[in-house]
Amino acid sequence: MKTTISTEKLPIKLWLDDIDEGALQQARNLANLPFAVHHVAVMADAHFGYGMPIGGVLATDEVIIPNAVGVDIGCGVCAMRTSLDDIDRQTLKEVLGRIRSAVPTGFKHHPRKYSERLMPASPLGFEDFKVIPQQYDKARSQLGTLGGGNHFIEIQQGDDRRIWIMVHSGSRNLGYQVAGYYNKLADRLNRKWKSTIDPKWQLAYLPQSSSQGRLYFEEMRYCVDFALSNRLAMMETIADIVRSCITTIEFEEPINIAHNYAAREKHFGRDLIIHRKGATRARDKEMGIIPGSQGTPSFIIRGKGNSESFCSCSHGAGRVLGRKAAQKSLDLQEEIARLDGQNILHDIRSKKDLDEAAGAYKDIHTVIANQNDLVEVVTRLQPLAVVKG
Repeated sequence: MKTTISTEKLPIKLWLDDIDEGALQQARNLANLPFAVHHVAVMADAHFGYGMPIGGVLATDEVIIPNAVGVDIGCGVCAMRTSLDDIDRQTLKEVLGRIRSAVPTGFKHHPRKYSERLMPASPLGFEDFKVIPQQYDKARSQLGTLGGGNHFIEIQQGDDRRIWIMVHSGSRNLGYQVAGYYNKLADRLNRKWKSTIDPKWQLAYLPQSSSQGRLYFEEMRYCVDFALSNRLAMMETIADIVRSCITTIEFEEPINIAHNYAAREKHFGRDLIIHRKGATRARDKEMGIIPGSQGTPSFIIRGKGNSESFCSCSHGAGRVLGRKAAQKSLDLQEEIARLDGQNILHDIRSKKDLDEAAGAYKDIHTVIANQNDLVEVVTRLQPLAVVKG
């Protein structure tokens, strides 16, 4: 931990020196919530978000905040180690081309719906659900799709000499719809209840004892399960593609982590609701993943179970430039040269792609070093080829 701020109702514990003022103010808002508990934890990759900083961890007592989970519920990362210790560049190009053809990116979906057996247990029997029954059929065509923004598929070389496959994606439009519905509902109810929380903070809440709070929690959990199914569907597609190019290959069980969700957990002797928005759980000896930005290493890590972070760590490198600022200020040729110089097959082609260039993100090595009390590095993964959302 780098520092503690003690000027608010609750302490704010930070694992970084370079937090932007907007994110810091959001952390101050969290620390002054009447139902926040013990302290607020701010991870090494933190930056400004909606309501709560991305890279924030918040504990509450019997209250859940949709905006403290975010719009991409269950977004996370899967990493799978293969039996390969090398892959030649021509095969890499062929695999990458087939992935781009087989996995829809951005707003694209599959033309056909996936079988229901690949979806999480059907919510259609839960007649009280407000969002998922209406979005369920659409979600079946979104299964196995990457999405946009900072989502990616990478083929990587580990310092264990193995080739790895990594997928970063979330719950697609399903999670977005659930988040939007319940955040608007919470905002409406908070105004009706004359909540003392400033609406400008964007932290409208739902009591966990209320029907609305219980429904959000259950629909959120379904989205977390759907996001995992989505990543696993892509992993299956990618594995089939690699097998078609390299017949003598085996795959280990994937490691999976989510970094946008809320869960009931026990900390400091109390049963609490832990909100992780852009933060990864890191219990003692728990395996996890901290991905880097495009062209930088990612890390397989093992948690240390540090109670001061509510057993959490960063979810990635964290932005230093907003998307538009990156497109305006970064040098296209410099960013391309950075990737070409490492022989990485990448997705930076024009100025619009600079929002996901490495220059838009914090230095991943500094981020990792700032949380050595939270995690230990098990394997460092160097990117060989990247597909961006």
